[in-house]
Amino acid sequence: MYKNTLLILLFVISVVSCKKTTDDQKFKTLKSTNYSEILNQEFTGDLAYNTTAFVEKYWRVVGNTGFNKSIYKVAEELEKSGFVKEENAKKGDVLTYRIEKRPLQRPTWESVDASLRIAGKEDFLLQHDTNRNMIALNSYSTPKEGITAEVIYVEDTKNLEKIDVKGKIVFAEVHPYRIFRKAIVEGGAVGLVTYNNPSYLQPEKNTTSIQFRTIPLNEEVKSWGIALSYKAKEALKKELSKGKVKLTAVVNTKVYESEELTIVADIKGTTYPKERLVFSAHVQEPGANDNATGVGVALEMATLTAKFIKNNRFTNKRTLTFLWGDEIVSTRRYVEEDSIRAKDIKWGISLDMVGEDTKKTGGTFLIEKMPDPSAIWTRGKDKHTEWGAAEMKLSQMKPHYLNDFLINKFKAQGKIANWEVNTNPFEGGSDHVPFLKGNIPSVLFWHFTDQFYHTDNDRLDKVSQETLKNVGVGSLTAAYTLLNSDKTTATTILNEIEVAALARLQEEKEQSKIALSKGDSLTTQVRIINAWNDWYVKSAEKTLDMVKDSLTLKKEISKTQEKINTTSKQIVEELSKK
Repeated sequence: MYKNTLLILLFVISVVSCKKTTDDQKFKTLKSTNYSEILNQEFTGDLAYNTTAFVEKYWRVVGNTGFNKSIYKVAEELEKSGFVKEENAKKGDVLTYRIEKRPLQRPTWESVDASLRIAGKEDFLLQHDTNRNMIALNSYSTPKEGITAEVIYVEDTKNLEKIDVKGKIVFAEVHPYRIFRKAIVEGGAVGLVTYNNPSYLQPEKNTTSIQFRTIPLNEEVKSWGIALSYKAKEALKKELSKGKVKLTAVVNTKVYESEELTIVADIKGTTYPKERLVFSAHVQEPGANDNATGVGVALEMATLTAKFIKNNRFTNKRTLTFLWGDEIVSTRRYVEEDSIRAKDIKWGISLDMVGEDTKKTGGTFLIEKMPDPSAIWTRGKDKHTEWGAAEMKLSQMKPHYLNDFLINKFKAQGKIANWEVNTNPFEGGSDHVPFLKGNIPSVLFWHFTDQFYHTDNDRLDKVSQETLKNVGVGSLTAAYTLLNSDKTTATTILNEIEVAALARLQEEKEQSKIALSKGDSLTTQVRIINAWNDWYVKSAEKTLDMVKDSLTLKKEISKTQEKINTTSKQIVEELSKK
């Protein structure tokens, strides 16, 4: 009996001790040495996922019902976590937000319902319930009973103006925007039916996918366009091979005046409140991964940080800002409308397509780097995505430590979570671009290739809560480090820059050897080596932006730059002897 009592007592003590350890861990103060550890414990991905589920229900265009509901959902969750509206904020409030409202210069648009079928047949080629991307953005409604008209297949759209399409439906395998004027405005067609899914969507596998399409908003002709899936396109072409075909198209949309909403949430810094890091997540687009996931991850990042601050577990020296709005437009306005504020935006990061279940979508998580020489000379391990890239010049390069700093932070998270992290050279197309145009260091977090990109199969089942968590943890670990960066941080990053620079130069040396063996010019190889040398020498110098004045750091920077210059010179000499 005594032994049993003793065992029970020891068990209770053990449980209480474990609980106390767990509680201590849960309320541990965040500092640079444990950011990753605590964030991995407390960033669950629950709010990110649930927000994604809410937002992805809607086909979101700036100003429409789904966009606005998403904005107000974010505002609701911010208030729950302690953010107060700027207009009601008191002097000492750290957590504030505002909803910026501006009248739209053009009407907004909303899809309601649609169907397409071959006249006289019961089965539908397409229905909005299962293909919600079938209506081209900016389409107007047909009469309630729809429009029935003959289909004219235009194989070569260059000949469109020679074909009589008046009163008919034009069918072409091209983006509808390209033929709208000739077919509708000039030709008098009643509507467009088009197909042009790119190969990376694997249309012959994903036969029901429709990548959303846009036509001009024309308030005079008030016409419409319907995008086809591969399956519907093949079925229509099969019918056309038998002879004349008529289609019945029913389109129901809303076009109305509205306003543009943008949320700006600030977590005010204690020491340098004017200096800030900005995360931007765009709300518009019809998908789950694109970009309900960005909205969700940013929201959980903001609310978790608010919890840490309210519990006195975290203090940020610099201000952390979150933007939710219209892609590129909201970020560009934030950067351009206040030149004084813009000077103190030290870093900008775009959260776009950040929650993918890559087993289903394909591709990997990517950090799209700031413009560096790999955007000009893409070789070795570097490669562009199927998104593609425009030609760039050395004058467009943006030397900065942010690339390698973020890569290192995310690779560390990848190692912890067994999560694949890759990079791609700069390509553009998201909210990092306005930052870069404002000379603000910025990168894009995203996924590609995605076989459901911009299609109506980009739904919640393609989202991974684990990925949402990994992106959120990696983002906050990096953000907290930068927000509280000092001379020690700058020295650490400078060392990382040195390691990255020397590794890159060695890699480029090997690539140059390969290029020379294939007959490429030595002049070009020297130019590439020198470009990387210049990029990293200038990147090293940028670490000074984390300290106010440091003679010691300047000396360390000079040493790093000397090593980079010496290595580059040796490589050029070695290549010249080949």
